[in-house]
Amino acid sequence: MRPSNYEVEKQQVRGNKTYAIQLVTIFLGFIVFGLSENIKGPAIPRIQFDFGLSEGQLGTLLSLNALGYLIACSFTAFLARRWGIKAVSVLAFGTMALSGVFIYVSHSYPLFSASYFLMYIGNGILEIALAILSARIFVRNTGLMMNLTHGFYGLSSTIAPLLATGLMTVHIGGHTLDWRGMYLIMLLLSFVPILFALGSKFPADDANHDERMPFRSLLRDRALWLLVLILSFGVVSELAVGGWLVNFLEKAYDWHAVSASSMLSAFFLCFALARLLLGAITDKIGYNLSLMVFSAFSAICTFAAIIGGEQWAFLFAASGIGIAMIYPTVMAFIAKRYAGGSDNAITITVTLMGVGSVIGNYLIGGIMELVKDHYGAGTELGLLRGLQAGYGFIGLCAAICTVFSFMLYRYLKSRKELI
Repeated sequence: MRPSNYEVEKQQVRGNKTYAIQLVTIFLGFIVFGLSENIKGPAIPRIQFDFGLSEGQLGTLLSLNALGYLIACSFTAFLARRWGIKAVSVLAFGTMALSGVFIYVSHSYPLFSASYFLMYIGNGILEIALAILSARIFVRNTGLMMNLTHGFYGLSSTIAPLLATGLMTVHIGGHTLDWRGMYLIMLLLSFVPILFALGSKFPADDANHDERMPFRSLLRDRALWLLVLILSFGVVSELAVGGWLVNFLEKAYDWHAVSASSMLSAFFLCFALARLLLGAITDKIGYNLSLMVFSAFSAICTFAAIIGGEQWAFLFAASGIGIAMIYPTVMAFIAKRYAGGSDNAITITVTLMGVGSVIGNYLIGGIMELVKDHYGAGTELGLLRGLQAGYGFIGLCAAICTVFSFMLYRYLKSRKELI
């Protein structure tokens, strides 16, 4: 017996409502993700001062936290299959909120490090959960939708530095919030998407396990390894800006905290607008070509900003236009090329990307220390050259991303598998 028109319409309305809640959950997830990732820019100089950290120690701290992110990425897909995406999403948001409480009460460096590490565990779980959910939902106009949803990460990242700077000066009950109170307030916002996640019905992991592309087959695919390298160098270049740009501008050019945070916000504004407005271009010209063009643009802007000096500092912000497109384009690429095993492909690429992030943050801090010592550790010239060299590595990562994008283009073109 065929369903009546009323029943069909009712099913369509129910399906549209479910899809709308799923979209809201993804959008809010990326907003919280962007806030938690990028409020650290204005906070890091204060954290460094409070605990008496050198640039090298700061790089090590960020590397260890990226290790927490990496660990979370390695087991999240497994949890998603066992518990479901809803439970994993709630776990991610809850972990981030809890880390905010621990950061607030941390007055010793070991407790702070552990709390920060926990926050990155939550970030890693959320990263994989959102990527898997997006790959399951966006089956059409994949590049456009991936960039649109990731654009909300860019929007929240745009306001994060200024919001963090403002909150750190707020007085409540005669006490200044400072960076600890700022982290508490911002991370407690994770409870908002929890409410939507609990009220949403997420796509079940109903793929036949016989049809799922196994890890062994994926690991033999040269294209996947090139995607890993592209994503690793691209994301190091992206995330390093949030951690090092404010520090660079304050110490190299003696900028005020508000001015430096404003430049970081401008970077993320370019970042967000690129994802919101240029996503359709990736679908039109192809994901392979998009990766080459956008990563090259970011590298050129970064190097030009460093060489040009303070008057060309606006190019630090412009570099966000290029680097913004790397992550969502790779995710769209995976969703298209590995439709039968996107969960496994995402786990491999994002986990190995985490390894690159750990190494990248450590290298940036190490390069700064090494060059600073070479030119004179206690001199202004030594500090400037160290900061320039460390930030130059960020631009180099974008350039290397371009090289591997070209190699992927050549490889897939020879096999007539361009996407």
